[in-house]
Amino acid sequence: MLKHKDVLGLYDLSAEEIDEILTVGMSMKKLLKQNIKKLPHLQGKSVTTLFYENSTRTRCSFELAAKYMGAHVVNITAESSSVKKGETLVDTGKTLDAMKNDIIVIRHPMGGAPRLLAKTVKAHVVNAGDGMNEHPSQALLDMLTMRENFGSLEGLKVAILGDISHSRVAKSDLFGLKKMGAEVTMYAPRTLLPTGIDRMGAKVCSSREEAVEGADVVMGLRIQLERQHAGNFPSLGEYAKYYGANEQTMRYAKPGALVMHPGPVNRGVELTSALIDGDTSRIEEQVLSGIAVRMAILFLLTKEEI
Repeated sequence: MLKHKDVLGLYDLSAEEIDEILTVGMSMKKLLKQNIKKLPHLQGKSVTTLFYENSTRTRCSFELAAKYMGAHVVNITAESSSVKKGETLVDTGKTLDAMKNDIIVIRHPMGGAPRLLAKTVKAHVVNAGDGMNEHPSQALLDMLTMRENFGSLEGLKVAILGDISHSRVAKSDLFGLKKMGAEVTMYAPRTLLPTGIDRMGAKVCSSREEAVEGADVVMGLRIQLERQHAGNFPSLGEYAKYYGANEQTMRYAKPGALVMHPGPVNRGVELTSALIDGDTSRIEEQVLSGIAVRMAILFLLTKEEI
């Protein structure tokens, strides 16, 4: 059972809570692999996805996760809601609470928005990504994929390459992996490396090869052009040449090291097509892990109420 009413970030969760989510997620994934998509776990519950930013994987997988467990699901986007009429997040939350929603899944461009909403409503709140802060369910699905392949996260070396400064995924992965006993190395252009990330537990490397040396997992991150100013790097081609992962880069990792990416991928920039489509790629597997781990989150948040 989770200790908190909400899942707002992996910074807040204990190693025991993360382990519980991953354990339940593994069970959910086994059911999904058997094509079992009708479960009673959320029967009679209502889940609203409230997205102020675009999404394919996260929004769709939360919706499917809730529906597979029998919940009633409503989808709201900022473009089609009263937000366009000037309604605040707090007022939107109060409205959804008055409608007796059990869970609100929110994505918002401002860091801290899910925490503000959680203080406002009685419903459980799940952070589906807030600005450059955290993306807990993405990190949990990454860890579920690693655990399924390696059996444990303890002692793994995970190299993260890319736009770390603007990545909420990188921060959540760092918090979660460190709590579960893994080592995290990072490499990025200096303009895309946040100050103080080393104090959060990451080993910041001076070269791509150093970061990848002996890694069990190499994870690329998307270049988030929508969140940054021009001039962080000369061109996408130069970024790919000096900071992206390719077949030559993977020679420094352990034999058979996994290739991962939270998606969407800019082919030929963060990762080459050969890596994306290769035998050690787990990018498509991450997608299924996403549904499974989100099923686990929704179930565990409401477990004591069922």
